[in-house]
Amino acid sequence: MNAMTEPLLFKQVLAGEERELVSFATHPSRYRHWKLEVQGDVARLKLDIDEDGGIKPGYKLKLNSYDLGVDIELHDALNRIRFEHPAVKVVVFESGKDRIWCSGANIYMLGLSTHAWKVNFCKFTNETRNGLEDSSRQEGLKSVAAVTGACAGGGYELALACDRIVMVDDRSSTVSLPEVPLLGVLPGTGGLTRVTDKRKVRRDLADIFCTTSEGVRADRAKDWKLIDGHAKPQQFGALVDSEVAALRAQSKRGGPQQGIELTPLKATIDEQGYHYGLVDVAIDRAARIATFTVQAPKAAIESTPRRSSRPA
Repeated sequence: MNAMTEPLLFKQVLAGEERELVSFATHPSRYRHWKLEVQGDVARLKLDIDEDGGIKPGYKLKLNSYDLGVDIELHDALNRIRFEHPAVKVVVFESGKDRIWCSGANIYMLGLSTHAWKVNFCKFTNETRNGLEDSSRQEGLKSVAAVTGACAGGGYELALACDRIVMVDDRSSTVSLPEVPLLGVLPGTGGLTRVTDKRKVRRDLADIFCTTSEGVRADRAKDWKLIDGHAKPQQFGALVDSEVAALRAQSKRGGPQQGIELTPLKATIDEQGYHYGLVDVAIDRAARIATFTVQAPKAAIESTPRRSSRPA
């Protein structure tokens, strides 16, 4: 499969049965929902979702709502920042739409999906956010969410995964976790945990926040510790710049400008499993067992040892 040409969702006949498979291989030139821009030690990821770009048919991704295809692009972009742009110290998350930052997972997509699809979708999105936090702790790749509009559900959960959250105070931008009052379900990608354990929001305020559908505006959100700062539209750009400067000072990341290019993987999929150049995954569907076999490269690879900056 070629990441430059193949769709993310495709069908293939395996063991006489047509199966729907997902490819996680993509490239910035193919992104439909994210725009990645790197300027020196700052990367900007702008969410501007194509309503007609759902990974499956049957729904529109309105109000900057996302599905698996959107998060596959986000996962790819973050890995490219880590490996291809080692000089980047701060990632700024922005919205490309007016008065809406991100409204979370698309409800109609979830309504059309099987239980297994929904479970794995939530797992994948949460792993992406966990990876963002892990990069901050382990390698110093910091991030700030610059909220300009309604930020709800999974959108706020993405903001919660960042080191800092700042919001424009335009009397219409809000943050919310409306899953409980509107859908009768708990936030699926760590919202409740991050509100109380990470941001140290008082539990009584967290209860109010998570059981009301109305969003919380900038001033109250700052008082409740739901965000870290806010500013009027005219001063918001300066506030974001100050947050970037503060996070840059905290980051210990400082690699070369040129990193390691993540080239497309060559994979073969058949009845026996998934086969790559150095990794083979044999799948026994009857026993529900996947066996991974990892091989070392056959040819010598030029490398330069360097001392690890982590303590032994």
